[in-house]
Amino acid sequence: MQTPLRIVVAGMMAGEPGQGGATWAVLQYLLGLRQLGHDVCFVEPVGGDRLQPAGATLATSTNAAYFRAVVARFGLEGRAALLLRGTTETVGLSHDALRAIAARSDLLLNISGMLTEPALTDRIPVRIYLDLDPGFNQLWHTSAIDVGFDGHTHFATIGLGLGGPDCPIPTCGRAWIATRQPIVLSEWPPAERVTFEALTTIGNWRGYGSITHDGVFYGQKAHALRQFMTLPRKCRQPLLLAFAIHPDETRDLARLASEGWQLIDPSRVAGTPDRYRSFIQASMGEFGIAKSGYATARCGWFSDRSVCYLASGRPVVAQETGFSRFLPTDEGLFAFETEDDVLSAVDDIAGDYPRHARAARRIAEEYFDAATVLPLLLERVGVAG
Repeated sequence: MQTPLRIVVAGMMAGEPGQGGATWAVLQYLLGLRQLGHDVCFVEPVGGDRLQPAGATLATSTNAAYFRAVVARFGLEGRAALLLRGTTETVGLSHDALRAIAARSDLLLNISGMLTEPALTDRIPVRIYLDLDPGFNQLWHTSAIDVGFDGHTHFATIGLGLGGPDCPIPTCGRAWIATRQPIVLSEWPPAERVTFEALTTIGNWRGYGSITHDGVFYGQKAHALRQFMTLPRKCRQPLLLAFAIHPDETRDLARLASEGWQLIDPSRVAGTPDRYRSFIQASMGEFGIAKSGYATARCGWFSDRSVCYLASGRPVVAQETGFSRFLPTDEGLFAFETEDDVLSAVDDIAGDYPRHARAARRIAEEYFDAATVLPLLLERVGVAG
């Protein structure tokens, strides 16, 4: 049996309030570690320039309201703080309490290197940088952009192929520990009724920071999806995108509409963790488009969102990033590189949906269960009991 640890988890939930999926990406670690019996504290630093609306104080901001709602919803009161970066001002736990907790903690799980304050990091003996953006973080670092690598004792990545022979991304002199995204299966039971008779997905048309390295362009979902624009005309199932697309993207919006893509506002269907979960579980399955950079890098990235579909018993058709070297495909989960790959996968799913739904759940249980994934990560960094 694993010895309980005192763990500080740092990440972003309220820095971009109203993004239920980004919130779940952090919650899976918090709730998963708590379920294992560990004493978990969450801290989220947020810059003053990220507070909404403009001019709001931390306490009166939309960010704080969202933070309070999530903390209350998942029973994290007294174990979480929203920290105004560069100050000691907090919502939730006080800065003094955070310092005291950090001083006696065994482990820092620093998602995307969010926490940089020495008073809250330096006394923790094991400090893991958790890379959720494989390829991009390493390339930004090689371009002299500070992504927060310094000050950590271990480096983990969800890029399962990072450092392998098929992935051209530099490792930046770090020994990267490959780790799958955890999912708390009790929070994501198999779903029942399908409401959206469509393959759906959720995301941003453009994220941040496309980059060119050694003459190769690593881009966003916009660049990836443009290669598949005519797909709805050929697919037997509707394709529904809950994508945040800026209204100024007039050419892409017009093309998506003319080709038959269905669009829905993600703030409406995924603006809270509960709405995000409901939308996924009401879907028939996922058409998972990746950032073009992930596909180009062959880094083995696989979406935490896709894991939520799988756990819900919803089959996933996901763009190949090299993940098929590490996960089973062709039953419940399909990897695609071409339109024909997508069409074939959709036909297979439609031919025996119950079988593929069961296989999807089985993949989540066997490969992504937090009760298995998180102890393995702790063991790899030498803190497992």
